[in-house]
Amino acid sequence: MKLIWQAFSLFALFTCLTGFFYPLAVTGLAQVFFNEKSHGSLIKDEDKVIGSALIAQKFSRPQYFWPRPSASDFGANPSGASNQGPTSRKLKADIDKRREELKAKHDLNLSEVPEDLLMASASGLDPHISFAAAQFQLQRVAQARSLKQESMLKLQSLLEQAADDRQWGVFGEPGVNVLRLNRALDETFGKMEK
Repeated sequence: MKLIWQAFSLFALFTCLTGFFYPLAVTGLAQVFFNEKSHGSLIKDEDKVIGSALIAQKFSRPQYFWPRPSASDFGANPSGASNQGPTSRKLKADIDKRREELKAKHDLNLSEVPEDLLMASASGLDPHISFAAAQFQLQRVAQARSLKQESMLKLQSLLEQAADDRQWGVFGEPGVNVLRLNRALDETFGKMEK
């Protein structure tokens, strides 16, 4: 009986420690030291939440920068990859289709299309594109917004300011958060009416 009581006491102790006190301490530390991140890195327009810097949103209007393609059409619940491998005919057909759609919307040599505009990310919700992918879209955005030459320089500067470095200077590739870039675009040049 003594052994059962000891086991139950340890079970209760570790349940309280790992199920209550530890999560409470981690949550408290996150609130203090990483307040924005612990609340989901939400982006607001005045008091209205319009998205998260951690989840891609669908932008398809020519006046805005577009994110990477999404296998789940940017749905957070069914997020995930298409699970198609490099020998998949459907994957090749999807990439060719995206290339043709970009060809119809851009006046550039298609060998220059950055890969991240042709291929979806693993989650389908990657909020970043490469700097090259953002640069590729620069002319289309400027034309759709009817920007003059001096505004083009401002747009290029805005893009350069929006670029993120590698994490801690080492991990990952430099990129651009599409939602933040499009918010800065609206703040600088005005919102585009539908």
